[in-house]
Amino acid sequence: MLRLLERSVRYRLIAVIMVTTAVALVVASAALMTYEINHYRRSLVADATTQADIVAVTTTPALIFDDPETARATLAPLSNRGNIRAAAIYTADGELFAASVSEAETDYPPLPNPLESRFVAGALELFHPIVHDGELVGAVFLRATYDVAERMRSYLLILLAVMLVSLVVAGVISLRLERGVTAPVLAVSQVARKVVEERDFTYRVEKATDDEIGVLVDSFNTMLDEVGRTTEALERTNRRLREETEERRSAEQALRAADRRKDEFLATLAHELRNPLAPMVNALDMIDAQSLDDGGRRAREIIERQLAHMVRLVDDLLDVSRITRGKLTVRMSRVELASIVQTAIDTARPVLDARGHELEVELPDSPVVLEGDAVRLSQVFSNLLNNAAKYTEPGGRISLRARIHDGRVEVVVEDTGIGMSPDTLATVFEMFTQGTGDKTNRTHPGLGVGLALAKRLVELHGGTIEAASPGPGQGSRFTVVLRTVSAEAAAASKASEPPAEPARARRILLVDDNVDFATSLAVLLESLGHEVRVAHDAEAALDAAARFEPQVAFLDIGLPGISGYELARRLRASPACRKTTLIALSGWGQAEDKRRSKDAGFTDHLVKPVSLRTIEDVLAKLA
Repeated sequence: MLRLLERSVRYRLIAVIMVTTAVALVVASAALMTYEINHYRRSLVADATTQADIVAVTTTPALIFDDPETARATLAPLSNRGNIRAAAIYTADGELFAASVSEAETDYPPLPNPLESRFVAGALELFHPIVHDGELVGAVFLRATYDVAERMRSYLLILLAVMLVSLVVAGVISLRLERGVTAPVLAVSQVARKVVEERDFTYRVEKATDDEIGVLVDSFNTMLDEVGRTTEALERTNRRLREETEERRSAEQALRAADRRKDEFLATLAHELRNPLAPMVNALDMIDAQSLDDGGRRAREIIERQLAHMVRLVDDLLDVSRITRGKLTVRMSRVELASIVQTAIDTARPVLDARGHELEVELPDSPVVLEGDAVRLSQVFSNLLNNAAKYTEPGGRISLRARIHDGRVEVVVEDTGIGMSPDTLATVFEMFTQGTGDKTNRTHPGLGVGLALAKRLVELHGGTIEAASPGPGQGSRFTVVLRTVSAEAAAASKASEPPAEPARARRILLVDDNVDFATSLAVLLESLGHEVRVAHDAEAALDAAARFEPQVAFLDIGLPGISGYELARRLRASPACRKTTLIALSGWGQAEDKRRSKDAGFTDHLVKPVSLRTIEDVLAKLA
């Protein structure tokens, strides 16, 4: 049946009509039954109240003159009422004064306070006061039959009959209406199926009406004309595209394989080069420069400078491998810009001194704190300084300036070097890009990865890096922008953790109907030195509070019987809890729940699940 509905507009239309009719009938039936039940209850209560009021007036003298016989005689006619199962008169003290019953046996309930009506076990129990001269002298009790199930069955039978007739009528009407709508649509569907199956665009649909369906048929036929003309051209084009795509796919696969082998080679090469470099660096440190003559010291400086250059190249190769594999990461912490810049200058100092450059550094007077990786940020600025030194003629000027603007620091590295053309600026941050297009000219050696690495590291810190140059021979400028953290905020974050206070034992009442949660939390609180009492319902909590006199009470809101809000009000009214701090501990955490907690007298509202640390913080605030 479901498959038929999915494939047929006709049957879907019929189904929509039938379902809509059925839903409307069900909603109407439910509304009528709800109204009837409420009306029946109100009528039953009103009728019983009227009878009880009459009995109250007629039995008042009997109560005043202590005449039970007269009272029973007054109640006797009620047995003729088919729905009255029991009747009784109570004194003001709640004692049974007189009774008349139509049942074999009846248990008369105690007189409640306050007097009320209630529905119990298929019956209405009504307690009506007997008042004389403004004074309560007794009460009338009536028990009337409340057979709502029988009334429901009667109404259901009537409603089912009406629904069946209505659905039959709706089905007949829908069958007649749908033909005028679905017949043209089915014709379009059949032609479309033939066109798809046979790839023959000469089929046409015969127009039968001039309404919206007729417009659909005309549009469909016009569309077939257009599709027929373009299909042949598209098929020819598709054949050519398939051939070209196959060629490109083969080329892309070859490129991917070559790129993967390149990445693997770079990673392996960098790893293998570190093995001999490590002992070389250690051995160089073992050579005491003071014990060498001038020639030996110069030789040591040359080895040290070239070895540092090799180490930097290997580091760049490792970072290139990490970038291509997406494994380049940063370790964020609070760091100062001044220390980062100084580390970068120390790293680039050998190259700057070797080429006789003049370096000018200008930093803000106040400390500039960043959220970043100190090692990686130093690497960014040392790469920029090395790049400036390499592409600036000996004796040139290089500057590093920083300024604060709108919560960001802007660091500018500028040189008087060879500059860049617009074409070079467009590719300067690409991997393996050199500043000159002549590959045979090795005046400025390097791998061409420093700027690409710097850009990636800056982006990992949420910053930006830009390059600019007036033109060849006019120097270059690189601008790095990073987010800052104020020195005050950095100091505040270090001092945000309050000093540990000595534990202060308190008497704590814990009320929660979840036994495991309450028990486990009690154990944790007791381990902190607190004295804890546990209750799982409101009555037990009130009893424990009266004897325990807690200083703090953690109350669940969703308790059985009496809610946590009502329990809080009762505890507030208890002399033993007038100084108790009440804290809500609940899974309810909406704004309205917290407002109700405040109105009920809670000092705080904690939302489950809650950690022991949070509870400790709340208790610490109470000090």
